[in-house]
Amino acid sequence: MRTLYFDCFSGISGDMVIGALIDAGADPVQMEEELKKLNMDEEYNLSWGKVVKNGITSTKFDVILTSKSDQTHEHSHSHEHEHSHGHSHSHGHEQSLGHEHNHSHVPHSHHGSRTYKQIVEAINEANFNESVANMSLAIFKKIGEAEGHIHGLPLEKVHFHEVGAVDSIIDIIGAAILIDQLGIESVQSSAIPTGSGHIHIDHGIYPVPAPATLEILKGVPIASNDIRSELATPTGAAITAVLARNFGSLPPMTVESIGYGAGTKTFENHPNVLRVIIGETQ
Repeated sequence: MRTLYFDCFSGISGDMVIGALIDAGADPVQMEEELKKLNMDEEYNLSWGKVVKNGITSTKFDVILTSKSDQTHEHSHSHEHEHSHGHSHSHGHEQSLGHEHNHSHVPHSHHGSRTYKQIVEAINEANFNESVANMSLAIFKKIGEAEGHIHGLPLEKVHFHEVGAVDSIIDIIGAAILIDQLGIESVQSSAIPTGSGHIHIDHGIYPVPAPATLEILKGVPIASNDIRSELATPTGAAITAVLARNFGSLPPMTVESIGYGAGTKTFENHPNVLRVIIGETQ
């Protein structure tokens, strides 16, 4: 069985998942084409390229919003992509290799905040294949239910920019497209380190893990570590919580490909990357 294993020794976020899958050999150009089915491509540019994180060559994936007028999403964009108030050391540990793939579109200022319902409709109307649609819908439902639980709202009333942000939509559906493209039949994961400390989000200063992330990780083994930073984002947590059948150490497998996806932050003592391992299990 073709198995994908998430080795989350430095946490997990949506952009780290996509970076790691590209690094493992998935085709980002085909993903970019598929994502055009959402009819949102004038709202963002995608970039990916090699970076070195503390000695490990990895792939950094970014969603760049095209509209400067959309200030509401700028905050959730940085929250989702792991900027927080931990100790982040970035002197000299990271160097960039190669060029980014930037595809310019006409800037468009119509992001607004999206509801859970609008996202579901957009996925259903996009004519993705069944596997991509099902994965994407299940991950969004997991985040929507967590946000609804915390804010005391039913799922259809959940209206929030953390998940509605374009970058989260791209990260989740993009991850589903790449997992489908790679022919993955089973997903497993290590326990998820969440980090510690505090982050600033839309509603104020919150403990790490953020309430939505912790809610999403109910039933998932959490690993403790003393890094004062947000290691698992809601998007990253939901991808593993929904897709992984087992959590634990690397299963016996014949390894076929390995990928490293870079996070935004750089830490002094370990590489801030997500490792994915793809191979055949019994």
